[in-house]
Amino acid sequence: MVANRNRLELLARLGYAARGVVSLLIGLLSLLVALGRGGEVTGSKGALQALFSQSWGSILLGVVALGLFGFALWRALQSILDADGLGNTWGALAKRAGQLISAGVYLGLGIFAVSLLMGSASGGEEEQAARDWTRWLLSQPFGRWLVGAVGLGVLAAALGMARKAWSASFRKHLSCGQAQASWVVPLGRAGYAARAVVFLIIGGFLLVAAWQSDPGEARGLGGALLALQEQPFGRILFGLVALGLAAFGAFEFAEARYRRIAAPSEAEVVRAATPRI
Repeated sequence: MVANRNRLELLARLGYAARGVVSLLIGLLSLLVALGRGGEVTGSKGALQALFSQSWGSILLGVVALGLFGFALWRALQSILDADGLGNTWGALAKRAGQLISAGVYLGLGIFAVSLLMGSASGGEEEQAARDWTRWLLSQPFGRWLVGAVGLGVLAAALGMARKAWSASFRKHLSCGQAQASWVVPLGRAGYAARAVVFLIIGGFLLVAAWQSDPGEARGLGGALLALQEQPFGRILFGLVALGLAAFGAFEFAEARYRRIAAPSEAEVVRAATPRI
């Protein structure tokens, strides 16, 4: 039992580190664009492609892919088994639903990383994917309402991140001393603030897509950063958000080391995976 818990904890910690790699790359690549050093704004998939193009890229991407699958599993366990002890209030259930959605997102990123390794992935997929699933939702009964609901959910997530940045509530999940907290907490605050801005833009575009019934208005992470760059004082705002995303990547490495992880036992995982009749 202890060995199983340790394996799950190791996967979770590797997952936080993998998420850190992706966010750090997004932030650094965006910062280069903000400084006029060339390159292009990219999202999570573009960051994985950039990693793959480096020396030892295949090995690095393989490790990151394993971490992404581990993080997806951990997110699913957080949601289904309430590994963080959130409870069953409406607010807690909303957070757990968000964790389950996050599991799906990182599972998709892991699959994309594997497809890169197998040579079956192509570039430019992220923005098109955002438009494709928005188009699919719009084609369903009450499609505009569904897209609008997703947009509101993304805005709610943005507000939650902004609250974390303000209150540093993530500190309660960390097991580190005051010396470590003096640099970990500022990184977390900057990172969550930057992510709040990005999610706010993504949610806003989804609401516009719902209002106009136009899937072309939907944006992924890279598209949101581009939209920010095009605003008045956009280069400054874009640079600050890029720094924040890089800070979030560094914070994720700290989470990989210091986060309290109550990994469930194998029996608990089996019970959760077994359909109830």
